[in-house]
Amino acid sequence: MIDLPVARCALDLPLPHLDRLFDYEVREADDELAVPGSRVRVRFAGKLRDGFVVERLATSDAGVKLACLEKVISPEPVLHPEQVALLRTVADHYAGTFSDLMRLAVPPRHAATEKAARKPWPAPELEEPVSGPLAGYPHGQDFLDSLADGRSLRAHWQVAPTIAHSPWQGLVQAAVATLRSGRGVLLLVPDVKDLEALHEALSTALGAGAVAVLHADLGPAARYRNYLAISRGEARVVVGTRAAVFAPVKDLGLLALWDDGDDLYSESRAPYFHARDVAAIRATQARSALLLASRGRSCEVQQWIERGWLAPLALPGSQARREAPAVRVAGDSDKAMERDPLATSVRLPNLVFETIRKGLSQGPVLVQVPRSGYLVALSCQTCRTAVRCPDCHGPVHGRRRDGERQLSCAWCARLVTGWRCQICGDTRLRAPVVGSVRTTEELGRAFPGTTVVDSSGDHVRETVGDQPALVIATPGAEPVADGGYAAAVLLDAAMQLSRPDLRVAEEALRRWLNVLGLVRPGGDGGSVAVVGPSEERTIQALVRVDPAGFASRELADRLEARFPPAVKFITLEGIPAALDEMLAVAELPEVVDVLGPVPAGMVGDSEVSRLTLRAPLAQGKDLTRAVKAASGVRSARKAEGSVRVRVDPAALQ
Repeated sequence: MIDLPVARCALDLPLPHLDRLFDYEVREADDELAVPGSRVRVRFAGKLRDGFVVERLATSDAGVKLACLEKVISPEPVLHPEQVALLRTVADHYAGTFSDLMRLAVPPRHAATEKAARKPWPAPELEEPVSGPLAGYPHGQDFLDSLADGRSLRAHWQVAPTIAHSPWQGLVQAAVATLRSGRGVLLLVPDVKDLEALHEALSTALGAGAVAVLHADLGPAARYRNYLAISRGEARVVVGTRAAVFAPVKDLGLLALWDDGDDLYSESRAPYFHARDVAAIRATQARSALLLASRGRSCEVQQWIERGWLAPLALPGSQARREAPAVRVAGDSDKAMERDPLATSVRLPNLVFETIRKGLSQGPVLVQVPRSGYLVALSCQTCRTAVRCPDCHGPVHGRRRDGERQLSCAWCARLVTGWRCQICGDTRLRAPVVGSVRTTEELGRAFPGTTVVDSSGDHVRETVGDQPALVIATPGAEPVADGGYAAAVLLDAAMQLSRPDLRVAEEALRRWLNVLGLVRPGGDGGSVAVVGPSEERTIQALVRVDPAGFASRELADRLEARFPPAVKFITLEGIPAALDEMLAVAELPEVVDVLGPVPAGMVGDSEVSRLTLRAPLAQGKDLTRAVKAASGVRSARKAEGSVRVRVDPAALQ
């Protein structure tokens, strides 16, 4: 006789109207195998579906005779109750489905790894004291002491932008303090490059093999082996990328996330969650400590700080400026314009050459360029008309091949020869957008005999030495220099600020501060030159090393303009008929503004439109519930045309 004959299961069913749990009967032969968290296969609507047992019950409230489990694929419990609660909350927050998140949270099964004999997972070595910069920040030591005492505080660590303040050592300090309290640690980074750097720092402090790694680039066996070690409670320290935020760390004491403004934390598939928001939800549910660390500051973090939900750990402004390298802007004063009258009109003013020349006398110099490639965009020299392909009217760009410049279409790849402007008839070209390859070529000629390194596109360098060299890199591809760069140059700053994007200024400042974090402190001669409009607010914030003040003003502007995170935004994309039906069945709160629809391109032969629903934060949950309910109604009706629902990563309600 089975004590709990009912298995409540979460199935792999992405349809919104089926976003719930289903009950199945457990055969006596499967009683000991169908444990909560185990993988099962069931029959649903005449087809076999995979899923997980969420819980075992004595009775079911389905009111019908239950079908039996077809098969227990694996008795290994890999989906835990705290994960189920988190996935359910995140799915509801983003108007998504449980199964979409379940596929991301639990990696695919690797049977051989699961059946292999268990090897003991090395325990962290906590005998040696760990030094790092976090303890030197105001209230930083208090935060570390609270972690060691088992308390769960929430803080944002504003890392000073200089090579002298290693974020990895600060995160190691926080991890060690948490481990001393007997609790687990989960650390998140945006990409594999950062993961390797943090993993190396953790392994040095805690011993080789003590840290479990989770990211998509791992092989199936290694990823599943590490996940099993976490699920079984053997691995107490986990470092991973975006999806690792769902990792089932036992007795989680600290959830830390580095550089939350990086767009790699945004999931590109439904329900389009942001790891920062999921981390905040999880820290609340698990009652664990939360540490967000970055050199910049996002508006979402600023909003949490102003609400008192996060405590700031930051150096005073004057000290931060002393620690950081000195920042100068080309043509930022009358005296500078007297020395170089063309400083604000040319791409490479004298300040660039002075900074590079002085920096090369002391070590490597970094030059950041917004775009990779050669001549990324071309236009007529006389009338500024963009150069287009004569066949498909696509954009034409230039490249260097066999020592000669060639023009080709970015869409159809046709070579363009004998070009003449159709507006004014001129044959001369200008390049408003110059890529990293052309910049490498120009600076290589300007500094003959100097080693020039291009780190962009498909040939990204991880590190460079401490010898004089000129490193040209695109944002995010900057190599780490031994001992830090002697100087850095930020080219085409105006281009980075001209993209039509709500977060363009925030993103530009984040990237520039990360460059400062690779340069030696100002006291050691480190300097940074910026080529861009000196009156621009973002550039002024960089000069002052003031990410907090910039984020505060940016948030105030968004509040006035009613943009996220000051309000709740939900974007719907689909064919016009599908959007009309969505609005018809959605019971939206009265305070919701419907913006649009506007054309959003073509999918096949169908025209796609986009509309946005906007509501005050107080009604954000009501809006999300209404949109999710409408998605379920359309799904149950098998309505024609899908609608993509995307919730802007705004403040949690």
